[in-house]
Amino acid sequence: MQIFIAQQNYHIGNFKANTAKIIAAIQEAKKQGGDLIIFSELAITGYPPRDFLEFEDFIRRSEQAIDQIAAYADTIGVLVGAPARNPDPNGKRLFNAAYLLYDKKIQAVQHKTLLPTYDVFDENRYFEQAILHEVMDFKGQRIAVTICEDIWNLGDNPLYRVCPMDILTAQQPDFMVNLSASPFDYTHDEDRQAIIRANALKYQIPVFYCNAVGSQTEIVFDGGSFVFDKKGNMVKKLPLFEEALIGTTLQQDNSIAGPVQETADRLPLHEINPLTLEPELNIGQIYQALVMGIQDYFAKMGFSKAIIGSSGGIDSAVTIALAAAALGPENVRSILMPSPYSTSHSVDDAVQLSQHLNSPYDIIHIDKIYDAFLTELSPIFGDLPFSVAEENIQSRSRGNLLMAIANKLGYILLNTSNKSELATGYGTLYGDMAGGLGVLGDCYKLQVYALARYINREKEIIPQHIIDKAPSAELRPNQKDSDSLPDYSVLDQILYQYIERRQGPSEIKALGVPGADEALVDRTLKMVNRNEYKRNQFCPIIRVSPKAFGVGRRIPIVGEYLL
Repeated sequence: MQIFIAQQNYHIGNFKANTAKIIAAIQEAKKQGGDLIIFSELAITGYPPRDFLEFEDFIRRSEQAIDQIAAYADTIGVLVGAPARNPDPNGKRLFNAAYLLYDKKIQAVQHKTLLPTYDVFDENRYFEQAILHEVMDFKGQRIAVTICEDIWNLGDNPLYRVCPMDILTAQQPDFMVNLSASPFDYTHDEDRQAIIRANALKYQIPVFYCNAVGSQTEIVFDGGSFVFDKKGNMVKKLPLFEEALIGTTLQQDNSIAGPVQETADRLPLHEINPLTLEPELNIGQIYQALVMGIQDYFAKMGFSKAIIGSSGGIDSAVTIALAAAALGPENVRSILMPSPYSTSHSVDDAVQLSQHLNSPYDIIHIDKIYDAFLTELSPIFGDLPFSVAEENIQSRSRGNLLMAIANKLGYILLNTSNKSELATGYGTLYGDMAGGLGVLGDCYKLQVYALARYINREKEIIPQHIIDKAPSAELRPNQKDSDSLPDYSVLDQILYQYIERRQGPSEIKALGVPGADEALVDRTLKMVNRNEYKRNQFCPIIRVSPKAFGVGRRIPIVGEYLL
């Protein structure tokens, strides 16, 4: 049996485009003699459709798409993900389902059993869990069909009380198929590979795993689909961050034709989550995810040009370089907005970056705008000393200018705030926190520097002076980030323990982070919790870590914990 995996990039709610893409892959697989083709979880609607699932019209269009696709499932079987109605009035109105289409009609449907409701997932909000588990008979083979989370309930601490494959394996399936929409984070490719191998070894059958690829607002899907033989050896791996269509021959004895790419004695099953922040870890994958996140956000929103405030600092430089790689340098416009406290070398560095990229830039001095604000506010401010209020006027003036240009010329403003700043509230609402998409909001400052070095791996794109100089907001004379924040080498390790690893103050203090005394740990955690109100108003952030700010981290704004 010739089995194809179609790793595709879908657009949520774009039934016309998604259906056309699926049909095109079916036709190509048929040309190559395919017997079965596998698509990803909720491929027809795109994942995650969220509250679109509550609209009757949305479900009706999904069903119409299934009918269209079924017309092409004549000599080839098609396994594709889409919502299915629950005929029982009890429970949720929908299932998350896998449809087997063949002979131009629906032959079988399997519902998803394990419905993740953690981090970015909220499936229990919409779907009823599977009631029946039955293998699908197809061309003399018995297929155990699972959907994403259904294969993840292995290991020493399973999250669910039931394991669908334990039920299906009693029906003696010949191979397993998993339709997945498994998001990227920089630890997840290894973790995913380990869990699929563990399933192949436990159930002693081949596993065909089809993952989605592409970005949906803040969530990036990296693809990396697999085929494993019944001995747990990897036989095929589809590329990361690319669409792909690859066929595999399953022999009559359920062995898989072709050379083994990786044997089963590697990658034991465990969560690949470092105990401390490793800034260089999989930095190339993070780069690819951020570029894809920008590309798809713009393409799926119908925009092509980005505008970015260019300060001559590391965050804006990395954001500009990423945007240039994603959209083309000619479509990235940098706006330099020096204030009375900006240094000449920062302006020079920002200009040099745009020249290296051959991308357009403009310089708008904000001195007069800043002075006008101070003049109008002087009756109210009186003789009060210079403070964060005057600093933030500069930042908000810049945000206003950037949004004005974006509105007038049809740009999307990319935000440059990093995770360290967002965590500690080191940013100005409606100023440098403005934007349509947060590019670096899930990258700690140390990871931003690692990205800069990765971008410069072949030649200097980001001027070396930007990488070498001490970071500064330049909102007052001789300002440095270290005036307000601990050194990033210390701060980022504390933040990582609290945000990614969910460690409390006593656990973090016991770790003995170099340079972090007990008072610093307490101060840092207080800053994080106190600034939730700022993050709650922030734009979507491209997710690259196991725990990103945004939909995957839900913290009360009004709360007393650690304050």
